[in-house]
Amino acid sequence: MMTTSMTYGSVLEADSRWLPRFKQTLEGKHPNYNEEIGMVRKPFSSPGYHTTIKEADFVHPIREALDYALAILDCGEEEYRGRAFAVLRNILALQDRDPASPTFGIWSWFWEEPLAKMSPPDWNWADFIGKRLLLLLIRHGSWLPDDLVRLTEQAVRNSCEAIIKRNVGPDYTNIAIMGAFVTLIAGEFMEEPVYSIYGLERLKRLYKYSMQTGAFLEYNSPTYSTVAILELSSLATYTRSEEARRLTNELLDATWQMVAEHFHPLLKQWSGPHARSYHTFLAPMHLSFLHMACGGKVPFMSETEFVYDPEWYGQGVACPQRLYGLFTGIGERELRQDLPPYREFRTRTAYTYMTPEYSLGTFNHNVMWNQCRNLLAFFREGEGQSGYMRLRVLHDGYDFCSAVFKGEQKKASVLYGIQFALDGGDTHVNLDPIRGRIKASDLRIRLEVGFNGQAPAWKRLGEDAFQTALGQTTLSVRGLYGAMDGCGPFRWETSADGASAYLDYVLYEGESSEIDFHAMEEALFVFALTLAEQDDELSEAPPVILREDAIEASLMTPEGPLTLTLAKKPADRAVLLHG
Repeated sequence: MMTTSMTYGSVLEADSRWLPRFKQTLEGKHPNYNEEIGMVRKPFSSPGYHTTIKEADFVHPIREALDYALAILDCGEEEYRGRAFAVLRNILALQDRDPASPTFGIWSWFWEEPLAKMSPPDWNWADFIGKRLLLLLIRHGSWLPDDLVRLTEQAVRNSCEAIIKRNVGPDYTNIAIMGAFVTLIAGEFMEEPVYSIYGLERLKRLYKYSMQTGAFLEYNSPTYSTVAILELSSLATYTRSEEARRLTNELLDATWQMVAEHFHPLLKQWSGPHARSYHTFLAPMHLSFLHMACGGKVPFMSETEFVYDPEWYGQGVACPQRLYGLFTGIGERELRQDLPPYREFRTRTAYTYMTPEYSLGTFNHNVMWNQCRNLLAFFREGEGQSGYMRLRVLHDGYDFCSAVFKGEQKKASVLYGIQFALDGGDTHVNLDPIRGRIKASDLRIRLEVGFNGQAPAWKRLGEDAFQTALGQTTLSVRGLYGAMDGCGPFRWETSADGASAYLDYVLYEGESSEIDFHAMEEALFVFALTLAEQDDELSEAPPVILREDAIEASLMTPEGPLTLTLAKKPADRAVLLHG
């Protein structure tokens, strides 16, 4: 193994200020260590794919176990060093080490579930686990027994081979970055040029793809933007390549600019739209990440609320100080950003409008996956509290991926429509294609309002017009057009459930029946939505022009007219979005 002086030394020194919090977090993980198998247990949770485990109280995740081992060594916890070594040996044994195997170089998610039982195995684990093993070698290789060093190095090589074989494109942002890290840094650290050359070329592809518009495809995602910052920061910290560091820092600068511009200082929320999101409200861990990245100099949260994630240690994460002002002050802010092209999404644009009272953001088109926030607002509900409003399309209670959003926004006004794709999925974009047909007992378009205080009451202003108060902001919604062969009559329904209130436009409700989008000549719905700081009077419904194959809707706003053209007939996504 090569002996080298890495630039991470100064990073570790800077991160030493967080060591007390780091150790506090680690202390809470010790009781979950399972001595018998050398792993860490955790309550079972799953996104619903890859793993075939459906129900379990606890599991032993491989990634979290390795995080635990690395944290013990990072904190210098000599008392628990034996645990770290035991975890490492266990995890190394769980990698598929057969070069002839189709899953060579990767791991399963859980100790309880071998790779052969996953459906399908997750190739990302070559990147996730490979990176952690590499950090462990770089930081703590001198502490490891010689045989463990050799085994760990070989596991990293196996990961590199899996990453190179898979060769993901630059549109898979976080894995594109992480795979570049593993291969580039492994190549530099272990003097394997084939890996470092590949890693640098992969980084160049990501840079060229993303910087053509100045944004990642997974645009403005609270989860994946922080992951991208973490991975890019780590790459810039550990690489010895000046070219890699230059490309990485330019990508970091663009990402931090996007994050700062979308953060609402008064609401403490990450304004939409989000290309991918797992929680609509900003998770406390994301606020902690920003707090850490700004060195505790920006008041994202109190020191007692701050929680340190061991994964941040030694990665070199630092927000540029020139952006601190965007995290602390807000007037009126208007943002527009083109996204890199991707398959049928060739001209996707994000738009965000922010005031001290609210933010409102949309994409001009996207699928209605449950991870997409295509129409998203945050509003001030009370002192120190915020709420949200988001659009969903639900098939039997779950977000329907074959519904397609298309919209236009000017400041606080949105004109939007819902169409249906023949080549989309049901619950996932790619994993469960519907091929144009579904069985359904319920299909509805929903405006969901999440709140901390009392549920808002919807006031009906007309047959297809509603209004409600979101704190000091008034939300007005109007249905402009709706048609769906074989379904109906359509109706509005209001309800509340716990911390959410709903305004639903019900397309179908009844016995489970087949809905065949191929057989429909018309299936689309159009709505207008506005936010205002006072109640709007009910105005005359804007006109909808009917054409042979499409409709054209319009909405007059204080900033000028919005127009939207939508195809009547369900079709493939490329046709709906660009036809």
